[in-house]
Amino acid sequence: MAAAACVPVRVCHQEIVKFDLEIKAAVQDIRDCPGPLSALTELNAAVKEKFRHLRGRIQELEQMAKEQDKESEKQALLREVENHKKQMLSNQTAWRKANLACKIAIDNSEKDQLLQGRDSLRQRKTTKESLAESASNITESLMGISRMMSQQVQQSEETVQTLVKLFCTRMKLLSCPQKLWWHSLVLIHSETSAGGMCWM
Repeated sequence: MAAAACVPVRVCHQEIVKFDLEIKAAVQDIRDCPGPLSALTELNAAVKEKFRHLRGRIQELEQMAKEQDKESEKQALLREVENHKKQMLSNQTAWRKANLACKIAIDNSEKDQLLQGRDSLRQRKTTKESLAESASNITESLMGISRMMSQQVQQSEETVQTLVKLFCTRMKLLSCPQKLWWHSLVLIHSETSAGGMCWM
């Protein structure tokens, strides 16, 4: 192969190797991509572009091989072309697998976030229910205390009325001077007339 003819072939080889390494690195980035899907889409777009360039360089090398005058050089270049094609197919397989693994990881992450959101919502709901139950219990306790105090007041009023009746009954048995004396004493010390007194 003439020296002038070797230069384009060597340059084409170098570019094929460069795109091959860039594709491998991009496939690893896809495999490690945590998401979201928009980030994965951007990585895939870059990989597609690199594959397009790689495919073009392989086709150029194949055309150069067919244009060689020596059959031995032609066959040697065609074997290299086949090796590059196989490597490109291997990269495409790794690319598809990386995409599948990344999409599964993103789906699982989104499911986990959804479950965590549901658990948080359920916890908040439980907290609200607990607060509502506590408020209800407090209300019932206050109502119970109110009823108890009302009953005590009623019992006190009944006791006072009973004492007044008893006092009235005893007053009936006293003489007039005694009644006047007790009447004066009650007017001085009593704060309420609670039912009134029956002076008879």
